[in-house]
Amino acid sequence: MNDNGNTFLGILAGTAIGATLGILFAPDKGSVTRRKIAEQAEATKDSIAETTLDMRDRAAATVASKRESFDNQLENIVSDVSHKTEDVITSLEKKLAQLKANNKKLQKS
Repeated sequence: MNDNGNTFLGILAGTAIGATLGILFAPDKGSVTRRKIAEQAEATKDSIAETTLDMRDRAAATVASKRESFDNQLENIVSDVSHKTEDVITSLEKKLAQLKANNKKLQKS
């Protein structure tokens, strides 16, 4: 996204400079040329603002998507750990029952 943004800004800057130079060398009155420069500057400012908003929206969408993916992965990990913990507890309970039975046999009545 960074390379695309830099490329777009480079193209936009080149276009703005080219348009401004074209206006400056055009055979118009000074007032007409100044008006054209002002219009071109306003159009460039609007284009940059629009591009910035678009890039911000795409970044926000990417962050939201990554966060949702992370939340899902974390939930899956917690669930897996819970299941494995349950298996360990069950195994320990069986071993404890065996140990109690063996201990009972060793005790005199």
